[in-house]
Amino acid sequence: MEQELICNVFDYIKEQITAVIGVDCDFSNVVVELPKEKSHGDFSTNAAMVLSKQLKSSPMYIAEKIKTQLAINPYFSSVEIAGPGFINIKVTPNFWHDFTKSMYENLDKFGKNNTGLGKKVLIAFVSANPTGPMHVGHSRGAVYGGALANLLKASGFEVVKEYYVNDAGNQIAVLTKSLYTRYQQLFGISAEISDGMYPGEYLIDVAKEVKLEHEDSFLNKDFDDIYEELSAIAVNKIMNIIRTDLKVLGVEHDSFVSELNDLHKKGYIKKAIDLLKEKELLYVGKLEAPKGLVNEDWEAKEQLIFRSTDFGDDLDRAVQRSDGSYTYFAGDFGLALQRIERGFKDVIMVLGADHTGFVKRLKAVAKSLSNGESSIDVPITQMVNLFKGGVPFKMSKRSGNFITAADVVDEVGIDALRFVLLSRKNDTIIDFDFDKVKEKTKDNPVFYVQYAHARCSSVLRNAESELGFKPDLSEIDLLITESDSDLIRKVALFPKIVEQAALHHEPHRIIYYAIELATEFHSLWTKGNDDEDLRFIIPDNQKLSAARLVLVEMVRNTIKSALKVLGITAADRM
Repeated sequence: MEQELICNVFDYIKEQITAVIGVDCDFSNVVVELPKEKSHGDFSTNAAMVLSKQLKSSPMYIAEKIKTQLAINPYFSSVEIAGPGFINIKVTPNFWHDFTKSMYENLDKFGKNNTGLGKKVLIAFVSANPTGPMHVGHSRGAVYGGALANLLKASGFEVVKEYYVNDAGNQIAVLTKSLYTRYQQLFGISAEISDGMYPGEYLIDVAKEVKLEHEDSFLNKDFDDIYEELSAIAVNKIMNIIRTDLKVLGVEHDSFVSELNDLHKKGYIKKAIDLLKEKELLYVGKLEAPKGLVNEDWEAKEQLIFRSTDFGDDLDRAVQRSDGSYTYFAGDFGLALQRIERGFKDVIMVLGADHTGFVKRLKAVAKSLSNGESSIDVPITQMVNLFKGGVPFKMSKRSGNFITAADVVDEVGIDALRFVLLSRKNDTIIDFDFDKVKEKTKDNPVFYVQYAHARCSSVLRNAESELGFKPDLSEIDLLITESDSDLIRKVALFPKIVEQAALHHEPHRIIYYAIELATEFHSLWTKGNDDEDLRFIIPDNQKLSAARLVLVEMVRNTIKSALKVLGITAADRM
């Protein structure tokens, strides 16, 4: 049997079942997993129950058929049927030994899979308004999007990472006016930052750059005459700041799409609206006042409205006002159409907590323009609450009193920040405690995982430098203790974790796994303090030490791979 076939133990088991049943069935819902109870075996599968309807036979009949054939495989010591048709499989020590050999000889490939089959996916993330530096709230979406892109690439998807620049609309007008005010102040002109403008000190620095590059060329001119040029300068300057912030966070994008230049000026919004008219998905009507609006002057006016409820949304939505101007929602159609024409049918659009209400309508947009052929997933990244000394930080770009992403990185380091931001499901609020993140104890998961990698590196270095011991696959059959097997089983789980994390768009699963693997390793280390036979290095037993060093290298490589896909470095010394 080819060793590479057993490098992913779950795929191997599934392939054996497929060989029994035949490839004509749909195996997409067949699950192979490690049972929670060791007494149930090494692997468990729901194959008989899932395939029952397709094969038009009872789960028990199918289970018996699978059991009979699998029992012939020399890797399987027993195959048992449980409950309504679950199949529990116990494997021989040779199975784990051959897995270990296969994995060790394919360290660079281990954990990667081809689930995506080259499918093209666009991930749009961050897309913070270009009105100021990125704060830690934006950082969560940036780190999440980058890690998800890495996961999808590791799972065989073709990924393009995109930043959508919201450089049209009122916020840009406010930014431009704020920058102009700071620019005037540099020339001694009495101009004040009024309520509603951006007062942050970063705009003073931007204004200094504008003065240096353009001198007084914007003075003594009507603001309307210089608005277009100055707004373009403002957006470009702020985007340079944001790109620098993204680089600090270890995040890179493949493309930047401008709302103003790529949608408005190229006519994509009008083109999308015309397409909706052809599809008869628009009508002229009046909408009720927004929920919670208390305004006696509210007057419902006739607008061009999209039949959003036809596609699962809660209400129909306006795309063009009575005065002919497009609504903000109309821009979503222009953007979706532009992406479809660029060949992206599958889009993941990461949005912040303040955009929760956008999910249904964005799905409606995708369905309507593509006749259901395009899909969009809209993960929401929840807020990050910063704490230091028991006191929370407040962040507000308008007030100018906010904590930037760069500030947090300077305080705790990029690895700690990324680890914490990815340590919870994206739609869960995170409390980020500066003091706890910097602790060097087992209670700090960032330190705990990185220390496991550093400890593995130390074991390998010391074994070679002090005793001349190196990992040796020829001695792998000596790994027979329960502790050895438990650690091998935990390592073997990694490819499945990567695959599931990619398919469910949940990078936090990698963090959970890394913590579990680190715990398993540290636990075995502690056992070795009490039982010399369980130690990784046994000076008077070179062969067993050589086998255990293979195991140490496997753990080290797996932790490193897990952290790499998250964009976190694995320290060799701590």
